[in-house]
Amino acid sequence: MAVQLWEALKESITVYTGLTPAAFFTAISVAIAFYQLLSVLFGSSDDAGNADHSSSMSEEDVKPLPPPVQLGEVTADELKKYDGSDSSKPLLMAIKGQIYDVSQSRMFYGPGGPYALFAGKDASRALAKMSFEAKDLNGDLTGLGSYELEALQDWEYKFMSKYVKVGTVKVVAVAANGEVAPEEATEIARESDKKETE
Repeated sequence: MAVQLWEALKESITVYTGLTPAAFFTAISVAIAFYQLLSVLFGSSDDAGNADHSSSMSEEDVKPLPPPVQLGEVTADELKKYDGSDSSKPLLMAIKGQIYDVSQSRMFYGPGGPYALFAGKDASRALAKMSFEAKDLNGDLTGLGSYELEALQDWEYKFMSKYVKVGTVKVVAVAANGEVAPEEATEIARESDKKETE
């Protein structure tokens, strides 16, 4: 029985690979040896049994992100403190007045990152217009077209699914006489949000 199985295996190897059984098993052995060699040369130091940890970071060196801090309602000026310039503070940015903790994406939104200019600000207008201009780094949505508002909605959905909401930006309205009326502005903003969702 074993002899018949061996003969069938040899015949199958020759038919399917075009190699003799000896050449087939030699090729398999060389591939395994090559894999082992590459694993030793390029594998992690733990896998290779090498105790040198200077070239790779151990788990103790990587600090976990602190849990998100709930800010509540803050002004735009207070939000600027969370632009990544102070590494002990979380990295925050806002979309449509909703503040999100983007600390987990510090390489993108932190200092030197491609989207660093959005950190510490309500970047709604800039995201809607796909703009990196300083004049668009605000939460003003007036004058935006339907395509821009749709793009902003896509960004908002992305942020809602990926990041933790930690607060809202307090809207400050200036009355005709020049007085600041934050309570009225907040109420106006809430009413406009309700109309958008309906």
